[in-house]
Amino acid sequence: MPNSALWAVDLFGKVHTLSTAGQHWELCRDSQLEFKRVSATTQCCWGIACDNQVYVYVCSSDVPIRRREEAYENQRWNPVGGFCEKLLPSDRWQWSDVSGLQHRPLDGVALPSPHWAWESDWYVDENFGGEPTEKGGWTYAIDFPATYTRDKKWNSCVRRRRWVRYRRYKSRDTWAKIPSKDDPEQLPDPFNDLSVGGWEITDEPVGRLSVWAVSLQGKVWYREDVSHPNPEGSSWSLMDTPGEVVQISCGPHDLLWATLWEGQALVREGINRNNPKGSSWSIVEPPTSENGIMHVSVGVGVVWAVTKDRKVWFRRGINSHNPCGTSWIEMVGEMTMVNVGLNDQVWGIGCEDRAIYFRQGVTQSELSGKTWKAIVASRECDRSHSGSSSSLLSAGCFFGDEVRGSGESCAPSDTDASSEAERPGLDQPGPAGSVDSPRNPRDGLASGSGAGGTPEPAEEEVAGPAIQTPRLEPRPGPAFTPAELPWTNIDLKEPRRAPSHPAAGFPEASGLSSLGLLPLGLEEPYGADDHPLWAWVSGGGCAVEAHTVLKWFTIQSGLSPSMQTLSLSITPAQTAAWRKQIFQQLTERTKRELENFRHYEQAVEQSVWVKTGALQWWCDWKPHKWVDVRVALEQFTGLDGARDSILFIYYVVHEEKKYIHVFLNEVTVLVPVLNETKHSFALYTPERTRQRWPVRLAAATEQDMNDWLALLNLSCCESRRVHGRPSPQAIWSVTCKGDIFVSEPSPDLEAPEHMLPCDQMFWRQMGGHLRVVEANGQGVVWGIGYDHTAWVYTGGHGGGCFQASSPPGLASSTSNIYTQSDVKCVYIYENQRWNPVTGYSSRGLPTDRYMWSDASGLQECTKAGTKPPSLQWTWVSDWAVDFSVPGGTDQEGWQYASDFPASYHGYKTMKDFVRRRCWARKCKLVTTGPWLEVAPLALTDVSIIPESPGANRSGHSIALWAVSDKGDVLCRLGVSELNPAGSSWLHVGTDQPFTSVSIGACHQVWAVARDGSAFYRGSVSPAQPAGDCWYHIPSPPKQRLKQVSVGQTSVYALDENGNLWYRQGVTPSYPQGSSWEHVSNNVRRVSVGPLDQVWVIANKVQGSHSLSRGTVCHRTGVRPREPKGQGWDYGIGGGWDHISVRANATRALRGRSQERAAQCAVEQGLPSAPSGVAGAAQEAPGPICC
Repeated sequence: MPNSALWAVDLFGKVHTLSTAGQHWELCRDSQLEFKRVSATTQCCWGIACDNQVYVYVCSSDVPIRRREEAYENQRWNPVGGFCEKLLPSDRWQWSDVSGLQHRPLDGVALPSPHWAWESDWYVDENFGGEPTEKGGWTYAIDFPATYTRDKKWNSCVRRRRWVRYRRYKSRDTWAKIPSKDDPEQLPDPFNDLSVGGWEITDEPVGRLSVWAVSLQGKVWYREDVSHPNPEGSSWSLMDTPGEVVQISCGPHDLLWATLWEGQALVREGINRNNPKGSSWSIVEPPTSENGIMHVSVGVGVVWAVTKDRKVWFRRGINSHNPCGTSWIEMVGEMTMVNVGLNDQVWGIGCEDRAIYFRQGVTQSELSGKTWKAIVASRECDRSHSGSSSSLLSAGCFFGDEVRGSGESCAPSDTDASSEAERPGLDQPGPAGSVDSPRNPRDGLASGSGAGGTPEPAEEEVAGPAIQTPRLEPRPGPAFTPAELPWTNIDLKEPRRAPSHPAAGFPEASGLSSLGLLPLGLEEPYGADDHPLWAWVSGGGCAVEAHTVLKWFTIQSGLSPSMQTLSLSITPAQTAAWRKQIFQQLTERTKRELENFRHYEQAVEQSVWVKTGALQWWCDWKPHKWVDVRVALEQFTGLDGARDSILFIYYVVHEEKKYIHVFLNEVTVLVPVLNETKHSFALYTPERTRQRWPVRLAAATEQDMNDWLALLNLSCCESRRVHGRPSPQAIWSVTCKGDIFVSEPSPDLEAPEHMLPCDQMFWRQMGGHLRVVEANGQGVVWGIGYDHTAWVYTGGHGGGCFQASSPPGLASSTSNIYTQSDVKCVYIYENQRWNPVTGYSSRGLPTDRYMWSDASGLQECTKAGTKPPSLQWTWVSDWAVDFSVPGGTDQEGWQYASDFPASYHGYKTMKDFVRRRCWARKCKLVTTGPWLEVAPLALTDVSIIPESPGANRSGHSIALWAVSDKGDVLCRLGVSELNPAGSSWLHVGTDQPFTSVSIGACHQVWAVARDGSAFYRGSVSPAQPAGDCWYHIPSPPKQRLKQVSVGQTSVYALDENGNLWYRQGVTPSYPQGSSWEHVSNNVRRVSVGPLDQVWVIANKVQGSHSLSRGTVCHRTGVRPREPKGQGWDYGIGGGWDHISVRANATRALRGRSQERAAQCAVEQGLPSAPSGVAGAAQEAPGPICC
């Protein structure tokens, strides 16, 4: 099932889905079931079948739904037999839950429904707080309940151990009936409506849902405990209502509306994270007293309604503080129902033609949209039909049993010339639309071509759904004047007409249905070219954004499916011959014209090209402010054709004109700077890299900055003769801003002697936006965004600002560039101090931090004054309390401490005099780059096996491991150079959520769990890519690990305090190693390559002016006999957040001449690595410190 799909039910009860990337309706499985209505989310769909029973359809995924069952075995010590099963009468049960209050024997734990299956038998969990326990898994305490430890002491009188068993949900990609364990006398009445939402009430990874239902007696029910690990929920709870409810709608957040039989609307108030069922009801009157509300649908901040006279209304003034809104606005169009989906997009079903319409132009600034547009996607089963209609079309004969009206003209009118793509043709994707065109007076405009006219695209964009009526006699259709065009104004209202009586009690399906095709296939509800008649639509799982290109509204050239297939199969054969002939003639002509000029020498142009502009430059000395400057880029071409450039910055100091210049062949990187108010970028050279003090420039507009960045990057690449896509062994990195940089490694970079200093590495920017990037020597590169979306490298280069600001093919490739989006959160903190009079308040001491600040408390950050990270980001949500901060929170999101700053906890004690609360707001960035999304799983970490180019894998795929956002460990299958995205995920079972994973060059897999413990995966090989079992590795003493990286033979780990650890004793016979050895501190990220080279992102590096956070550092002196190395060489920084050297297997080549030259240099007393000149390697024997 597609990750983003529109769900719909036709009049015959069949459920269909339409993917945002597709063009055809797909029939849902279990087609023998007939449904009344459905309500969808991105991962599942709930529905009410015609038997009034509730079903849930959980979409398939490579990651299974697993639920852990726990039971605790309790024992007490006695002087006679030691620890035994005999407990005191006041003790807990021998087999209980974690609290000890409920009796829970192992044989009494049963599956909740037939849709679950046991994954394994009961076993003892021998992990306790990230540390392995003694054999048996026992933990000890003085008494029940108390604090348990894994060590047995002299006063340990009780002990317990945890037994674990996993069950797996097996009913996926099928309709599963919801069971009920309630008392038969209190079972819910048969349901006639339900709605699913509430997934944005909390950002917890459990994926909680709110399922509301309405019974035939008008009662409202709520399904308890529905979440991703428990898709069925547990039981139904009856909710009190002030009247009989007929229909209900639940939004993704805290909006819940319902309609009463009397035509009024009910609004549920008080819905929040701690009370998803709400607290009270409010009544909203209908738009008009004559016609009450029949149907309502809500989103995040919108409410749409349909009254009993089929009018569509939009509720104004809806927000989280006022869920009732302020007033109604009438929208043009007559619908039987409307549905609000993701991003507040709207769909509806026409009241008479039963077609599905999509509301175009819905944005955050214009929630009501602009116009209705009909979806003309055909059903999947229609493509296999080749009935009489297709035969008539292919023969070019369009005969029907209707008489053409006089209003149809053979020649297109002037109004038709506005846009061919907007000519109405909703019901029939072909020339038959001209046969049935005079369906109603409004369709007089759609009579574009006559009997011999050309086919029109099957697309209709109208202000309201067309009314289709069959006709038995000719009827003139009045022509529209330009002022009466349906698309000349948004939501143009038109008078209603009394519909004629359709046959069989249903609205007549126009198009080729009038050709009498239905009797030829009685087993099918529709003709082969008929559009289906819809009864219900749900867009809760359909994500349509501004840059989403939908194929729902057009069918190629208006042809029938059979004609489309025919034209597609003929076109390549017809065009191949003459294309080759023209190309051959042009090639021969070029050869003839150049034959007489071959003896001439090729001219080399020696020219100087200059670009000037006005920028701002940050003055490094007093007054330390932005200064207006003139900038000139001079580019000259030498005799050998090589190009070089110089950047001049002209400024004025004390009315004296001065300038500074930078040779672009010395520039190592150009970095966009994260700035809320300016479009700025930094320019580094090796000298300025060592000083941590770059040249900073700012442009007036984003376009100016992009132009200069693209031009300067192109000039730097030309000076260094670096073009095209990166090599397979390139080093990839990501800044804290999300910009991606790549560097081509030199053979001397990992040389044991005369090593190239890493501050001389040249970094060039790639398009896109990522948080993590990983690569291997075969050219396979994966990335993860801030929103945990996985991306795979397509082989292009450039994109983003380079694509729009440079000629095609220079700074950016012309192909393999795609749209990429990313979402991240901005956090601010609300701080309060307690006083005896008012309690906690926003009045602090004079020495306190700001009452609204960042995490450190040093900068003031208010809701109104906080802006997105840069001007490229836009807000996509409001401020909301973040309950997922480390340390936990109370029900209102507060964390308590004794003073600022201190260790925060989620509960209040007598000694807590201050508290803080974290607020989060989401922002979004849309850019382009050489990246394609790998759907549908969200990832937090990824690792690719570090292989050398040309490595022989004997036909096996490239090993790739990942960790999902829910902590599941995954292995990607089918990854290769030709298919870097792979084919599918293989789930690797774990007993707890993981955070990091890494695979070494010899298929050794290490991982880190959320509790900070390390694990090793045994028996991983190309033939057995997932291995067989996990081995628990003890963490360093009193440390919690957060990341691990494995090279050829070395294993490095990083803990939460920034300490870097090396695993001692790792051998092929004992791959788990023996112990951890401390290497360094102040490390944020580590990457170990295929040569066991170690690169890190350092947290604090001393520069000439200040400390630099986020600096690329290279471990020097790494040799087989000394795998930990000796010191650090500092490279580019700060602001770097991630680096991957796992693709770099470039070894230094040393010949006899090089060895002789080095020996002569030593004999003459020349230092091999002079420390007093630029580019010398900076080695520090100790850890990375200030």
